Amino acid sequence: MNNINNDSKNNIEVWEDLVNIKDLVISLIICSVTTMGAYFLAPKQPPKPLLFGLSGAILGFVICSIVIKPKRVFIETDKEN
Repeated sequence: MNNINNDSKNNIEVWEDLVNIKDLVISLIICSVTTMGAYFLAPKQPPKPLLFGLSGAILGFVICSIVIKPKRVFIETDKEN
């Protein structure tokens, strides 16, 4: 029971799911840096900043999915019991 209370202090609810605050902040920083970095490195021709920014967001998502591992555990039970 103590472990559950300790975990709830480090988590917040986002879209009806519990999220670790540290992991959320790390992922926000990574995605912001890659998105804005790619946007500012793009040539100033009209569609390129948008495409570079979107590419940076996808790159940030891939980096976050590698760096931050899921902590959810699924337990399968029989419906008969």
